[in-house]
Amino acid sequence: MDCVFCRIVSGELPCRKVLETDHVLAFYDHKPQAPVHVLVIPKRHVASILELDDPGLAGALLASVRQSAVELGLERGFRVISNVRAHGGQEVDHLHLHLVGGTRLGRMLPRWF
Repeated sequence: MDCVFCRIVSGELPCRKVLETDHVLAFYDHKPQAPVHVLVIPKRHVASILELDDPGLAGALLASVRQSAVELGLERGFRVISNVRAHGGQEVDHLHLHLVGGTRLGRMLPRWF
């Protein structure tokens, strides 16, 4: 499997780590969309939220989002995003949560939503 995030987890590709646990890795996005833009991923390959069938891993991901946000000083507010599959905008087929903040974030959904 040629998954860029699996290669990061294995150490084959470098990253700027924010947090690492036994099951989760959080690191800075190489194309940030906000002053703080971190990706939080499971260390084992899971393609997307639709394939995430382990409640323990789901909890570990959210706990890592929380811990990363606190460590990065984002208590005033932040956004967590997960794009799912190509139609939902997912570019890497490895589950990843975008943690973005560091500035006041505007509305991103149309008013009718």
